[in-house]
Amino acid sequence: MSLRPRPRLVYERWTDPVAGDILELSDVDVVKLELNRPDGEVWSALESAHGYQVATRTDVAGVAGGAQWLAGPALLERCENLLAVCSAGAGYDVIDVDACTRAGIAVCNNSGPGAEAVAEHALGFMLDLAKKITVADRALRSGSLGDRLRLQGSQLLGKTLGVVGLGAIGGRLVELCAPFGMEVLVFDPYLDDVSAEARGVQRVSLAALVERADFVQVTCPLTAETRGLIGAQEFAAMKRTAFFITTARGPVHDEVALLEALVRGEIAGAGLDVFHEEPPRQDNPLLRLDNVVATPHTAGITVEAARDIAVATATQWQDIFAGHVPPRLLNPDVWPRYCERFQEILGVRPTTSLGAEGLEEVQT
Repeated sequence: MSLRPRPRLVYERWTDPVAGDILELSDVDVVKLELNRPDGEVWSALESAHGYQVATRTDVAGVAGGAQWLAGPALLERCENLLAVCSAGAGYDVIDVDACTRAGIAVCNNSGPGAEAVAEHALGFMLDLAKKITVADRALRSGSLGDRLRLQGSQLLGKTLGVVGLGAIGGRLVELCAPFGMEVLVFDPYLDDVSAEARGVQRVSLAALVERADFVQVTCPLTAETRGLIGAQEFAAMKRTAFFITTARGPVHDEVALLEALVRGEIAGAGLDVFHEEPPRQDNPLLRLDNVVATPHTAGITVEAARDIAVATATQWQDIFAGHVPPRLLNPDVWPRYCERFQEILGVRPTTSLGAEGLEEVQT
């Protein structure tokens, strides 16, 4: 009788060491991926993996050929024993979900644990832009203050908030803005009228949202549906007094079109935590504009969020290797093939079945 192979999990980094502490108590081999090592050594680790905690684009940005370590078709083809891949946060654009599904590989993210941090950051952008906090700080430090009345800002009270994507982050942002008595518009094709009414928001088209909102907040994931969602047409339709804010992913909006809208004064300003190239080059023209407040994809980086994400990450891997349905499974259609491969590779079949009811639960 052969013993069950010991599951092997490869990771690039944890958001907090507590993930490693938790997994030390599990029957799992945990291997750290050193991306600065020779490619052969990195591939050797990955090709032995049953699970891969995928590196982020920021992690691989400074590594030669770094993109090859993201979960794309080439990596999946080489890693024949791979059963599941997970992203650290809510975003999963570092994973080719369709390719994973075809290969029988489960895909998971960690939506939820970092929502508070990102939603607070988005609210911070709103307050900063409306009150001209960063603009005033720059003027004061540079000695170019002049007449302080030119720094007259506006208030959030009674304004209209437009949220693109009402997931965990967008939903929490709506809650945080409640004290300001804002009208809340939401564009989200997956939001139904009953849910919208329960959250006190109004479902509208994207065109209506950008026309009416004083703050356009993008909090949706980057997918084939959302890539290039906000472009020149949407920026042109916004109020000249409106602000564009994104804590999503850079390619959701057209960066060139945003720059042109800001330079022409078609919109009042922007709060950007994400860019097409990360980190953005110092000569990125958006960084030269006074009406842009920018952070280097740090919205979700807080002490609390890092720990919460790490705990959720580790416990999800425990669930995966225990044969349970991952709590944040993104491709439930993979389940039958995944179960077959799990049994072939690890010698046991997942104990949890994923029927129609389970599929509905995971997808929501």
